[in-house]
Amino acid sequence: MNLEEVVRRTVELSREVGDFIRQERKTFSTDKIEYKGLNDLVSYVDKTAEEKLVAGLEKILPEAGFITEEKTSTRVGRDYNWIIDPLDGTTNFIHGMPLFSISIALKNNDELIAGVIYEINMDECFYAWKGAPAYLNDAEIKVSSTSTLDKSLLVTGFPYDDLGKQDAYLKLFADLMKNCHGVRRLGSAAVDLAYTACGRFDAFYEYNLNAWDVAAGIVIVRQAGGECLNFKGGDECIDSRELVASNGKITGELLGVIQKYF
Repeated sequence: MNLEEVVRRTVELSREVGDFIRQERKTFSTDKIEYKGLNDLVSYVDKTAEEKLVAGLEKILPEAGFITEEKTSTRVGRDYNWIIDPLDGTTNFIHGMPLFSISIALKNNDELIAGVIYEINMDECFYAWKGAPAYLNDAEIKVSSTSTLDKSLLVTGFPYDDLGKQDAYLKLFADLMKNCHGVRRLGSAAVDLAYTACGRFDAFYEYNLNAWDVAAGIVIVRQAGGECLNFKGGDECIDSRELVASNGKITGELLGVIQKYF
């Protein structure tokens, strides 16, 4: 398997499916919303986009299985599995907020080896694979060089259903607001990670995350020279449901603040 070729074909596929999502947004009606849970929204666009991604990825790497948000395929691969979020930022999409993305990662056994994030509205495709740099539309990207938390711009997200830690999370948010240039909330964890990889943000943190929210972004941040850890500072962050992704220079300071509350 030529991993670079696999990624570049996946980039092409993400753009094709992104075109479908972009066109559907023009005529989308809120009466087509479904609820998977508290504030957990989905529509036919998510499901159809995922079906298109699965069909395309089957042609790129026939032996691979799938871990998908909308469960349109549950086939498990022996060595390779795609991890797919067909529309990260569904709530933004539904409300006409122009920031949502496709997120695709490839895992070889327990190792993430490739990631593609396509932010549809700005036509920006971020991608990386093991042993290579990270890219944005064919230009190499790097994490920021900001060296202290007080000069950083952070990004986060808020859980829509697991509200048991809400008070602690809001206290953390307030603490960080006093000690950095600001904390943004965009509504797509995949985009948050992509923007961290290219230096627009210095770090991202969030809890109650799923593998499809972060898998591609973890690859891209790491290949761009950044660092991805869980709230305890460990390397396991795909299945821990919590993530700190940073430029690697402010990780210690940021974790120190997070660990006061978590």
